[in-house]
Parts: sequence; C-alpha cells; structure tokens
Amino acid sequence: MRSMPLGRAFTLLEPGPVVLVTTNDGKKDNVMTISWTLVVDFTPRFAITTGPWNYSFAALRKSRQCVIAIPTVDLIDEVVGIGTCTGARTDKFRKFGLTPVKGRHVRSPLIKECLANVECKVIDIVKRYPVVVLEGVAAYFDRSRKEKRTIHAIGDGTFVADGRKLNRRSMMRSKIPDGV
Repeated sequence: MRSMPLGRAFTLLEPGPVVLVTTNDGKKDNVMTISWTLVVDFTPRFAITTGPWNYSFAALRKSRQCVIAIPTVDLIDEVVGIGTCTGARTDKFRKFGLTPVKGRHVRSPLIKECLANVECKVIDIVKRYPVVVLEGVAAYFDRSRKEKRTIHAIGDGTFVADGRKLNRRSMMRSKIPDGV
C-alpha cells in the first residue's frame, strides 16, 4: 500500500447517499445539498453536518424541522447545482425544476422528483461539531420511479452511483430488527 495525504482520508469514508434537505423559515422554502449524513441507529434518527455557513441553517435552527429528500442519479446535475448556489439569492425549486409537496407533519416541503422523503424534527444541534440530529416523523418512498440508484459523494467533485444489490439477509437475520 502507498501512503496518501491524511487530509484526503475523508474521501475514503465519505458517506452516502447525497441528500437534499428542505427547510422553511416561515416565509419561503429552500433546499440544500448535504453529502455528510449518518444513520444514528435502527430508530428513525439521523444526523447531518451543516452550520451557519449554509443559508438554510438559520431556518433549520429556527423551525427545528426539515425534510431529507433522497435523489437518484438522474438528478445529479440538479443536486450539484443546488449545492453550488445560495438560497439567499435563488429560488432553487424554480431554478432546478423541482416540485415542492406539502408535508403532513412539518412545514418544509417534500420533493416530488426524489425517490424518498423523510419528514424530520430537530432533536439536537451539537455546536462543538457542526452536527444536527434529526428524528424522522414520517417517511415516503416512490415505488413508481424506474431510477432507484442513489448518488454517493467522494468529496473531490466526483460521485459514485449505487450498483448491484448483494443480498445477505439470511446471514444477518439475528442483527436485523423485526419488520425491516
């Protein structure tokens, strides 16, 4: 094995999938791209990394709610475009042709074009590290979508799309919660 710069080690562990997080500040909807996500456990708890450098963070902190929308590989240009402009000056839903859908439990919109959406409440903001802990309150999956491959960021401007699914459920049965 060869040595690599330690500052690039995150590209080996960069999680996925890349998600779109929608917010509403009481006046307007916004959406941001997040590539750093974490499933906290088998409950519907998740974490995202974001902070005051993102325009949506103020709305997230104020409203204490959001939607995690999971796009597929056919939306990669929209996902990258959303992540490279600010909602302070751009109506990202209009600019990128996304359809906001009213949620049932939060004011933030779901995104119709995404494979899945999870309505969330903020349950903690860890200030020392820019981590927002979320609890899912409702989840939706569009089974009619033909494209189901999600996007995973490498962290250097390149992405990987999901590939072949490998089934080892029988081997892992003792570790999988009931109903999953």
